[in-house]
Amino acid sequence: MIFFLLPFFIFFLFLLILLPFKFTLDSLINIIYIPGQIYKIATNKKLRKNHSIEHAAVNILEKQYGYRNLAGYAEEDGFYIMGARYPEQVLEAAKIGLNALKSGRADLAIHKRCGTSITAANLISSLLFLILLFITKTFSIFNIIIALIFANAAGPWLGVYLQKYLTTYTDVKDLEITGVRWAGHSQLRSSSKIFVETQSIPYLNR
Repeated sequence: MIFFLLPFFIFFLFLLILLPFKFTLDSLINIIYIPGQIYKIATNKKLRKNHSIEHAAVNILEKQYGYRNLAGYAEEDGFYIMGARYPEQVLEAAKIGLNALKSGRADLAIHKRCGTSITAANLISSLLFLILLFITKTFSIFNIIIALIFANAAGPWLGVYLQKYLTTYTDVKDLEITGVRWAGHSQLRSSSKIFVETQSIPYLNR
């Protein structure tokens, strides 16, 4: 029995030794990559506006149609919604969300499951782990656990802050929704994306 478990014990020990080194490498990559990604979004007002409408649409879809676990991301010419079954529902939710944002419902631009919150948690865990590594001078599983626990607690708060001030922009009065379509394989709708197209209203941009 002992000999049978020995390979598993060696493998587990191997993971315990290598995991801190991998976490260190991942942390260094996150420290370099994540701020640049946030800056790229923060300086692109079109992207931030569509990000706001995307969140508003997802919030409406979840409240009005009972969807769960929707996902999405914004582009300069619109945004994608993953997990919805009917383009008509997405279009209606997007229009309701856009009108609500224009009426001052800035809260709809925030979504608790936004990827920004995950990014924020990764950034926090990376920063804290590297700080602990610098202070303790040891590659420790304990440091990883502390970093992950703290990131899990603070990540959602920082994610909301980043959404509010850096990755969304709620002044969308100059935008309109021009259409909706399946993106990808519409016959495999469970794995497809729905794209909502937006554009600037010409007379508001003169």
